[in-house]
Amino acid sequence: MKDSHQLSASLEDYMEAIYHIVSEKKEARGKDIAKRLKVSAASVTEALRALSKRELINYAPYEPITMTRQGKIIAEEVIRRHNALKKFFIEVLAVDDATAEQGACSFEHTAPTAIIEQMVNFSRFLDVCPRGGSELLQGFVDFCKKGKTRVNCDECISQCMDNVTVHENRADPSS
Repeated sequence: MKDSHQLSASLEDYMEAIYHIVSEKKEARGKDIAKRLKVSAASVTEALRALSKRELINYAPYEPITMTRQGKIIAEEVIRRHNALKKFFIEVLAVDDATAEQGACSFEHTAPTAIIEQMVNFSRFLDVCPRGGSELLQGFVDFCKKGKTRVNCDECISQCMDNVTVHENRADPSS
């Protein structure tokens, strides 16, 4: 199986663009890809030939471009990495949407899958851990903006304990 790590960042971007265009229009054309990626027609043709040679797309000059099954799998993996990174940057690191998008575009090509998976796991953990969740994330946002948290540590610990007690009482049917 050919995997996405054998593709350059540029070719991964083409796979991602083709996937989105095909999802929207059922097929892609060179001009659609050039417009989406803001590149020349010659650059698109060169990339399409490279992707076709790797059997990731079906391409012939002046014909619609479609993805092969393997191409779709690779594109979906690139998109999954992109979305996971962007979500982490926004929800955990409190980065604005535009910066998160830019960062995800860069990191998706270089970050090892194991690191991205751990970032996803950390996000899930924050959602379920009584010490985590939206309060912890909001505390981080406040810290980034003001250089301090909005409550002192004693208040924070007290709130965490209250949340744990409420959570345990909901889980205990005898309460």
